[in-house]
Amino acid sequence: MTVHDHHTDDITDEVRQWLSREFAPSLSEAAVNDIVCAAHAELDGQIRPDAMGEMLHRLARFRVLRALGTQ
Repeated sequence: MTVHDHHTDDITDEVRQWLSREFAPSLSEAAVNDIVCAAHAELDGQIRPDAMGEMLHRLARFRVLRALGTQ
């Protein structure tokens, strides 16, 4: 595992934890994890690595809200 991969894993895990806490009453942690992982896969290589945390959080949160029917 490279340092970049470890950093990426940390960012993904942080976003997953943040959104899991925020939407715990409405969406399972597994569902949030699936959304975060899918969003990360789409962003990886498409944006600057230093922007991954913010962009991943924004995209995944948008998709969680859409899944809940609030967007």
